[in-house]
Amino acid sequence: MLNSNGVKEIQQYAFNGSRLEEVYLHRNVDLERIDEFAFDGVIHGPTYLDLSDTKVCSLPLIGIKTIEKLKAKNTWTLKVLPPFRTFLHLQSAELTFPSHCCGLKKLKRWRGDSEAVICNLTRALGPQDPQGYLGHALHRRLNASFALQPAAAAAAATAAAAAAAAVDLAGCHDGPMCPSRESPSEGQFYVELPPERPDDGFDFALCDGPHLAERGLLCTPLPDALNPCEDVVSQGFLRVLLCVVSPLAVSANFLVMFILLTSQQKFSVTRFLMGHLAFADFCMGVYLLLVASVDLYTRSYYHRYAIAWQTEGGCNLAGAISVFGCELSVYTLTLISLQRWHAIFYAMRADRRVRLRHAAALMLAGWLLCATLAVLPLVGVSSYQKVSICLPMDTEKPAARAYVVSLLMLNVVAFTVVSLCYLHIYLMVHNPRHQSSRADTSMAKRMALLVFTNFLCLAPICFYGLFAVLHQPLMTITDSKVLLVLFYPLNSCAHPFFYALLTKAFHRDILMLLSRMGLCQRQAHLYRSHLVSIPPCSPAHMAQHVPV
Repeated sequence: MLNSNGVKEIQQYAFNGSRLEEVYLHRNVDLERIDEFAFDGVIHGPTYLDLSDTKVCSLPLIGIKTIEKLKAKNTWTLKVLPPFRTFLHLQSAELTFPSHCCGLKKLKRWRGDSEAVICNLTRALGPQDPQGYLGHALHRRLNASFALQPAAAAAAATAAAAAAAAVDLAGCHDGPMCPSRESPSEGQFYVELPPERPDDGFDFALCDGPHLAERGLLCTPLPDALNPCEDVVSQGFLRVLLCVVSPLAVSANFLVMFILLTSQQKFSVTRFLMGHLAFADFCMGVYLLLVASVDLYTRSYYHRYAIAWQTEGGCNLAGAISVFGCELSVYTLTLISLQRWHAIFYAMRADRRVRLRHAAALMLAGWLLCATLAVLPLVGVSSYQKVSICLPMDTEKPAARAYVVSLLMLNVVAFTVVSLCYLHIYLMVHNPRHQSSRADTSMAKRMALLVFTNFLCLAPICFYGLFAVLHQPLMTITDSKVLLVLFYPLNSCAHPFFYALLTKAFHRDILMLLSRMGLCQRQAHLYRSHLVSIPPCSPAHMAQHVPV
């Protein structure tokens, strides 16, 4: 027992020549390293190892095969365990991270060649022997299969059960059926056989019988609702959709930003706000691309990488980008709605127009607000590390709960403001006594379609999120990933098409850019002269001349 005594390192051969049963190293808060050969030379054991409340980063591969119970609670530095097949006789584990238990759940009890032979013989006995135990059924099966004489069948059953018991060390404590510790290799057993006949009381669970689950490996902490044992994106169709949506969102919004920045047109308030909206949606696309990449890399083995992804900065980066991009998009759309309402309401008052400096000041405030909201989970208010998709779903503490509620309510308030703005715009446009330009009316209609599409996608997230905060979740984390892929990124893909790629103004900007590159010169000249309508530039022509 070496607990609570300031040990910093367990050196090699520290237990050489010892017979170990239980090793207590817990509450050594300075213990950071156990040498790879620390348990080398041990005569027996250990069967129990406690590393709770230490700073151990890894376990040695040598000497842990005999461990039956492993305890490492509050050992936050132990992020990677040895290969799970190393734990040949592990029966229970109390660990720090649920993902370790996800991996250990896949660990089947070690089975040697001898037990495999017996399992093949007994697999058909399930319906006859629901208890899954060896007894009369195995005796009859051996007799029927090999036409053995009663004495020979009894001896065969005895040897078979003894071999299986020798392999299954769980619950074996130096009884008459336990193998000797000096067994040289698997498949050779030193067993003291009891004098009883094989039908006089065998009680050994074998193979995959119904009692195996009850006697299987126990592990805590169990995976919870936020961290189920599944990949980042569990459904196949969501993977395909995510791999399509994320590159589309990144490329489309990058194209919009590039065209707006290279355009020679006057940089109006609307174009200024559209540029910020494209950047916000570009951030959302980057977040989705990160999630898709991690899912692709860790598919089917996420439990191996879960701790590194969720605790070592990757998830924090992805979550901060997501919250910043989402909130900046909502904030910018709200400003766009207010700006269009203001422009139409004061259509005949040139002195009341929103100037570029006003929009710049408002966007600066928006950037500061959204950056603050994105940083708060990084400083302990909620957390991005709770779930594999790196969204702030931690609501355990009052501050975290208040943060998530505030985030959702800001979206609800923004939706209300946008709805009122466009409702008033609709009433003004349909009022013949109100003077408003046709251009403003057309712009208002396009913006209404853009903004309502955005909030139609956000509404399910806000609805289910508020119920989850109130501890009345209406869906599991697996189902919420459907919202993530189907609704969360939809705006990032729709925005560049609604406000840019499908508009005449954007076509004009692209045409002017191509003309400066020596392409579509004739169409650009016709557009500048305003003599004829602009024929579209042939896609084949563009493909031949645009450099790759």
